Amino acid sequence: GANFKLKIVKKDGYWNYDKSEFGSVEPLLDDDDALEALWKKEYSLTAVTAPDQFKSYEELEKRLKMVLGQKSTNRRMDEEVEDEDNDRGSYTSESDEIKETFNSLDSSSEDEDDASHIFKNWQNKNQL
Repeated sequence: GANFKLKIVKKDGYWNYDKSEFGSVEPLLDDDDALEALWKKEYSLTAVTAPDQFKSYEELEKRLKMVLGQKSTNRRMDEEVEDEDNDRGSYTSESDEIKETFNSLDSSSEDEDDASHIFKNWQNKNQL
């Protein structure tokens, strides 16, 4: 194995780990009996990597096609999918909001640049 040297530097006000690196390859322990004792303490990962822990290819393909909009789903949507759909924004409402902003422009202020006026109106409407 090789030890990993974690090097943290501050770059542009944020922690950065780009200078981290692996050390030279060397044995973990010099004593074979100690290595074997350590090896016997390892936990089995078969419960985590068992085939029943993963969705079938068909299920994954159906999900992908549904997300990409390539196929309409006739099956009942599970809670996870419903939650994802609820988190998405609505393009229609944003579009309606933009149309409303354009319609509410005051045509009397021709001194201002049209684009900046539109942006200011939209910005004032959307402040938290």
